[in-house]
Amino acid sequence: MQKNYRYFLTEPVGKNFNKIFEPELTPKEMLTRGVFGGKYMTDCRNEFPKDWFLEAKLCHEFHDPSLNFFKVNASQSLAIWRKNAWIHLDDPRGWFQWYCRYYMGRRHEDDKRQIKRWSAMRRHLTQIKNSCAPKDINCRIRQRQALLHWAYDSRII
Repeated sequence: MQKNYRYFLTEPVGKNFNKIFEPELTPKEMLTRGVFGGKYMTDCRNEFPKDWFLEAKLCHEFHDPSLNFFKVNASQSLAIWRKNAWIHLDDPRGWFQWYCRYYMGRRHEDDKRQIKRWSAMRRHLTQIKNSCAPKDINCRIRQRQALLHWAYDSRII
């Protein structure tokens, strides 16, 4: 964990997002529903509002897919993320840490890349729409959980 990393909040919380970046869920909503097997950012809670964690599904000891909304593992290891250079040095936990900070009002040199990665996840929405009956949340649950990890709410399609 980066102990000395500091950043500035230049935008109001939850406002003034890039015009193409329209996440359907806030970080708090994601944590409450169950993402990343509950293991995500359990050691840096003080950086974010306490109310984000009041009903968060977390596990400090290990990654527990049963804490995910769809009760399946839809994550790749941090080692794979590092190997693929998906991690920016300032956000060592990856996309969700970047999103939490972006949501709080930080704007960063990595915003364009992360928003492009978020946007690329839309293909999974199309696959679900083409393969599943409307609102059948039991169809393609691994894909739906992955979308939840990226602030898409696939329960509504």
